[in-house]
Amino acid sequence: MNWVQTMQQAVDYMENHLLDEITIDEIAASGCTSPFHFQRIFSLLTDTTVAEYLRRRRLTLAASELNTTKCKIIDLACKYGYETPESFSRAFRNQHGISPREARNNQGKVTAYNRLVIQVNLKGAEPMQYEIIEREAFETVGIKKELSCVNGENLTAIPQMWKEVNTDGTDQVLIEQNNGQVNGILGICIDKSHLKPNYIDYWIAVAHEGKYPVQLEKLEIPAAKWAVFAVNGAMPDAIQKVWKEIYSEWFPSSGYENAGGPELEVYKEGDPESDDYYCEIWIPVK
Repeated sequence: MNWVQTMQQAVDYMENHLLDEITIDEIAASGCTSPFHFQRIFSLLTDTTVAEYLRRRRLTLAASELNTTKCKIIDLACKYGYETPESFSRAFRNQHGISPREARNNQGKVTAYNRLVIQVNLKGAEPMQYEIIEREAFETVGIKKELSCVNGENLTAIPQMWKEVNTDGTDQVLIEQNNGQVNGILGICIDKSHLKPNYIDYWIAVAHEGKYPVQLEKLEIPAAKWAVFAVNGAMPDAIQKVWKEIYSEWFPSSGYENAGGPELEVYKEGDPESDDYYCEIWIPVK
């Protein structure tokens, strides 16, 4: 089963269980992928979280029922997972801009979010620069945090982690230790869902050989075949754009699959806010 099919299968599972209490674990399992990878790819492609997609779809269906049935608002609130009519009304107004009662009486427009269909983008309007390399295992040293992926918590925790590293002097300590085979400061993402569902370890580290300061920890990156993608432009927009292109264009059409294991962002010297800044994304492939 290819990547597009697994994602569509998971989306179909969500759609078939919109009225049920479903978990990220169940959704990801329906697409034969880990909760972390499913949430990450989903967010990259849709610019929203799984929880937000489910909320939008449920409120879209609720608005439709208000216009096409005589179901009571209190019953709709219960049907779509809200504990009280008041909480349902607040969520409904946040999405649609009008109350459920106003929607029933056709006193305004509602905002509908349609069912997702995963499609491959083969336009290739902009070329992607990448190379396939093979590397033996190598050691890194740095700092790590265990982060939750529930409701996209990792998406806010990771930038905060980088901010702390860049203001407390840790970045300079890491730069001084960078004597290994990869040049640059690394952002390393490791899926922990097989040990602790919905969690990752995120490292800020450098490739290093030999002794290292006691405040740092060591992580070995296993031998792998890597797809290394060039990223040109100001951060974070440039790297987010390339991540999206990798999963929406490159993987579906390249013949490669994600092999699992650590994924790296390699930040080179320079001004990350400059339009000519250069960094890389490393993904293990098979």
